[in-house]
Amino acid sequence: MTVIDDRQVVSWPSEYRREAVWPANPSDFRPARTPARRRPGPARPAVAPMRYRGTGVPVSQAPHGRRPVSTAVTIALAALAALITVWLGSLAHFSAGAVAPAQLPDQLAVIQVQAGESLQQVAARVAPDAPVSQVVERIRDLNKLDSASLDAGQTLIAPIG
Repeated sequence: MTVIDDRQVVSWPSEYRREAVWPANPSDFRPARTPARRRPGPARPAVAPMRYRGTGVPVSQAPHGRRPVSTAVTIALAALAALITVWLGSLAHFSAGAVAPAQLPDQLAVIQVQAGESLQQVAARVAPDAPVSQVVERIRDLNKLDSASLDAGQTLIAPIG
């Protein structure tokens, strides 16, 4: 196997050399020197004040005073806001009335809680067509339950249907 060295020798100017660079030809070797120049000094004299050149964004020089809003305009805007609020409220009221509310079943039965079953699962099992939250509330009222925790084998009165 043949390995070809493809590295390039970078030759920095002599003032930036920190250590000796070995060129390809040993007769061209020069030892490292310390830099003769220092960093450039400040661009302005120390006594000259700094000049602010701005951000480059043009700003209007015209006076911008506040114009007072008249009482009539304030009343008109308040009336418009009230009208929009009444319209949105009536829209929500009439669109909610279009959906028929689901009825809770009228029949009651004694049921037994199965192992690992929650109150929501019991409500979904005994009344699958009724809203679960309403059935849960009815079961809690009928059985005078303070919490949603149930025990396996516990008997409850529940609406069925």
